[in-house]
Amino acid sequence: MKRMAMLRKVLHVRGDVMCTAMLLMVFCILLYTHQVLLHSEWDSHSTRWKLEIQGSTNSNRALLGASGHGMVSGPREGQTIDEVSPSPANTKLPACKPQATKSQSKSKSPQSKSKSPAKPKKLPKDKSKGKVKEWRKNVVPTKAPGKALPTLPPFDFEGYLKEKDNRDFKLLINQPEKCQLAGESSAAPYMLIVVKSVAADFDKRQVVRRTWGKEGLFPNGVTIRTVFLLGVPRNQSALPLWDRLLAYESETFNDILLWDFEDTFFNLTLKEIHFLQWVNTSCPDVRFIFKGDADVYVNVENILEMLQTQKADVDLFVGDIIFNAKPIRRRSSKYYIPEFIYGAGLYPSYAGGGGFVMSGHTARRLSSACEQVDLFPIDDVFLGMCLQRISLKPTRHEGFRTFGIIRPSAAPNLQLFNPCFYRELMVVHRLTPPQIWLMWRLLHDPNLTCHSRRNLTAWPFKWRGGGMEGTTAVVEEAEETDYGVKKVFVSH
Repeated sequence: MKRMAMLRKVLHVRGDVMCTAMLLMVFCILLYTHQVLLHSEWDSHSTRWKLEIQGSTNSNRALLGASGHGMVSGPREGQTIDEVSPSPANTKLPACKPQATKSQSKSKSPQSKSKSPAKPKKLPKDKSKGKVKEWRKNVVPTKAPGKALPTLPPFDFEGYLKEKDNRDFKLLINQPEKCQLAGESSAAPYMLIVVKSVAADFDKRQVVRRTWGKEGLFPNGVTIRTVFLLGVPRNQSALPLWDRLLAYESETFNDILLWDFEDTFFNLTLKEIHFLQWVNTSCPDVRFIFKGDADVYVNVENILEMLQTQKADVDLFVGDIIFNAKPIRRRSSKYYIPEFIYGAGLYPSYAGGGGFVMSGHTARRLSSACEQVDLFPIDDVFLGMCLQRISLKPTRHEGFRTFGIIRPSAAPNLQLFNPCFYRELMVVHRLTPPQIWLMWRLLHDPNLTCHSRRNLTAWPFKWRGGGMEGTTAVVEEAEETDYGVKKVFVSH
């Protein structure tokens, strides 16, 4: 009897366990069926959504492409928006069958005639093809749900801070004999022309070599040498065999300086400090240095005349100086600087990077000063910090137009591409290679005549109506144009 009672208890317990297990299995089957039904319903909605996109007009498709999965317009590369997901409102849109599209509605195949009359009832109100087209023109795409993503900065400033102490890069292509003038009257060149460039801009370098950057012996025994500063291209696939091309170019012209860092806008500061180091080691006795961009026109003759009364063993820094400039906090600007990078309200006085002149003595002092200054993403401002470090105040000269020639408001139809405008200037920024070549040819034409011919600007320069120190005119212009974005040059 005891055994029978124990057996009944065991069977009773096992029955409960088996019943529970069966209930769990039934629950899992129901849950799985529910998920499958939901998934199939979602696929049907997404299919209907895709058909609505195909049947909409070109303008609607453009809107869907811009708001659904395109890139955010503006200078931010790599910033994406999630693909548009159908909202509950989309499920109310009538299904659009493939045979109702414009391309298939014109076809006269037997299949299109044998469609069942029940399916077109899903279209609103009318079954006719003409009204279907009219209805599709009125379809408005659903906007992406939620708020737009915040605008991201164009540069990884936090990563920049982490890597800013990495400032020693290998010199891949060197010109150690650039400043060795064997057999000439001087042991070092009178002036060294230094041009910032990138690997892909061979045409710009070639125009500079053949025009204002031409090397040689000038009147009064003045010797000029030229070098180009380059880094490794960031997108090397866009310029195949770039290293071989630069090697051949260096063998042909002997004027390429290439360092092993990425050639980007925020790495121009690395070009600045590496060039100053190179001058100290390879060209320590140079008297004067002109440093500028490849898209400027330079009147070398005017600069040489300005330097006739200057001494190379004293400080000299002349250019288009910007005073009291404020850091730009607008994220969409090319020159955007967040507060955690630079918290002060004003930049030190600095020269526009289009072109400036300094003495060899100043270059050697700047080389040691820049080693003590933290790297800053904008090279022009960084050099101004180095000038502030050695307590040297840069001098502004009206002949340096790094913002281009501004059209007078009283003469809106004035053509600024006139050699007479450039004859008295030192540097003019933002010219294309053909414009540089043409301007050089026009200015060196012996038959060129101008109505008013002033004497070339001699040193020292006298300001009209007082000095320029403390003025805010240049600052206001710089803030308006983001330090040079404004197009003030009129193409011929």
